Parts: sequence; structure tokens; C-alpha cells
Amino acid sequence: MKNKLSIFLFFVFSFLLLLSSCSTKRKAKGREDEIFVLADSSEYIQVKEELKKAFGKIIYTPQPEALFKLKRKSINALEKLKRKKNILIVAPVSSGSYTSKYLKKILGEKVKNLILKDSVYVINKYNLWAKNQLVMILTAPDINKLKERIVKNKDELLYYFRDFSNKRIAQGLYNPKFEKKKIEAKMLSKYGWIIYVQADYTLAMEKPEDNFVWLRRGVNTDMERWIFVHWLNNASPEFLNKDSIDNERDRLTEKYYRTSDDKAYVVHYNDYKTEKEVNFNNRYAVMTQGLWRFSDNSGGGPFINYTFYDEDTKRIYMLDASIFAPKYLKKSIIQQVDVLLHSFKTEKEIKQERKKEILEELEN
Repeated sequence: MKNKLSIFLFFVFSFLLLLSSCSTKRKAKGREDEIFVLADSSEYIQVKEELKKAFGKIIYTPQPEALFKLKRKSINALEKLKRKKNILIVAPVSSGSYTSKYLKKILGEKVKNLILKDSVYVINKYNLWAKNQLVMILTAPDINKLKERIVKNKDELLYYFRDFSNKRIAQGLYNPKFEKKKIEAKMLSKYGWIIYVQADYTLAMEKPEDNFVWLRRGVNTDMERWIFVHWLNNASPEFLNKDSIDNERDRLTEKYYRTSDDKAYVVHYNDYKTEKEVNFNNRYAVMTQGLWRFSDNSGGGPFINYTFYDEDTKRIYMLDASIFAPKYLKKSIIQQVDVLLHSFKTEKEIKQERKKEILEELEN
């Protein structure tokens, strides 16, 4: 009985210690677009180009900007880097390098065997040494297999860091104190959907006859952000093709995104434009990312667009964000508006408590 009690108390103590250590972790620090790569120099040289293609993907805003910058460090520098937001540990599991020896020390036998069988190559640890931190281990039986894995899975590997970065940004953006609930309540009540509206956004335009709502930030400044929500009623998923999306977006921007003298309007151009199928809030969607310009070539910038079909409402939704910030690098701004687009919800997706809270704003 005494032994059982001792074992029980040991587990209780261990559990409380675990909770205590989790609660005392400090917040991860550093830039969102930095990944600290812990690898031996000789092994890093062999996988450097593959890693750059995976994580240093270039987007044009129109300036070329890398999504992540890689900073190679020795595994001996780990203690100094344990509070960084993005950490990547790279080594073959049995190469004998310092980083490989570190991996052997921290990985269990079962995991090592799976790696040697080439069944596991990536291990993600969230909030390992700091809050809001992602530590990724990339490994393989040997250096050639490691290179193969990085090349084959580069989009997936990038997604892990990008997605967690978006979640960190969302924590900073979504603040009830700086939320325009009256605009949100209006959209929910009139149109059956909601998107998070930050305090410095205004309802620039509302065209019910065209199912078009335009939110705008920084009007007539050197850093403008435009978000529109558009929807097609009684629609079909067949709309989700490149030509239909491009044509509908061009129709809307020509009609509503016009200069103050009404002589020029926004069009997209095909340089650097990409379309791909993505998961948008657990829905199949087509994401279009590229550049826009005024028809008189007086200005331009980047945009991002998600178009998807909602089965419950039988609507096609088009969510679009554009940036006009000619004096600034725009990668981080695009990421922020991308996060705002992901706050979109249809009425059915909103919890009843949240719905009631928002609609109460219409009574005030």
C-alpha cells in the first residue's frame, strides 16, 4: 500500500511539475521570417540549396522577397537560441556529426528505427522551449535521402512554419478591444457572414445589388490595405476555375477600385501570378496570388485572393486583399491581411454565444 501511494504521489508531483514548467515558459522572440538552422557546416553545405528552395521561396510584391531567411548555426549554440520562434535541426540520423549525435541523444529507439527505415523524416515540436515556438527536426538515414525528402516535400515543410507563423500573427491581430463589432454585426445580420474588422478599417463601400463589401485601411496614405468580400448566390462549384475567377475579379476591380478622378482602375497582370488549390478553413479553395496595377500604370502592388464554394448557402465566396505601399517591403503586410481573410466565417460556423454577442451591437 505504501509503495502504491509513493508511486501515485510521484506521478502527481511529476504532473504538477510539468504544468509548472509549461506555465513558466517565456514567449518566443525574434522575427517571423527567420529560421535558425542548427546543422554542422559540412552537412549544411550539402542541403543548403534544397532548404533555400523549400523555405526561402520568393514572392514578388513587386520586389522579390523570401518568405523565410535561413540562418545557419552550430548545434553548440542551441542554448542561446532556445527562445527563437523558428528553429530547424537538420542532420542524417547516423552520420556521426555533432548534430547527428544530438539527435541520437534526444530521439527514442523506436523513432530512430523508423528514421532508419525511411518511414519518418520530419518531427515537429510546438512550444518546446518557449511559447509560440516551432522546432522542426529534419532527418533521414543518410544525406542523399535527406536531400530527396526536402525536395519532395518542400511545400509541406514550408506550410508548417508558415501556418504556425500565421497563428502567432492572429494572436496579435485579433483583439476584442480593437474590434469594430458594429460593422461585423451589420455584415452578419444583412449578409450571413462575418470577417474580423480591426479598429483602423472602415467600411469603404457596400453594394448589396452586386454582393460586394469593401473594407479599407489607411485611406490616402502611403500604406493602404483593401479587403473585399464578394459572393455569388445559387452558384455551382464549376465556377472554381482560373478563367472564371480572373474574369470576376477584374470585373469587380474595374467597377469599384477606381482612382479619385475616375480615369483609371485596378487590373491584374500575369507576371508572377500563381494559382493553386488550398485548404481554406477546411474548405477546398483556389488561391490566387499576384500583382495588380492601375490601368494608367500610376501604381500597383500585391494581392491575394481565395475563392471557394459553400455547400450550405450554395454560394461562391471571393475573399480578396490588396496592398498599396510603394515605399515599403510588403511581405509581412500581405501575411497580416492573409490572416484577416482567414477570420471569415459563415453564419452557420459561428457559435451561438459569439453570434449573440456580435448581434447585440446592433441594439447599442
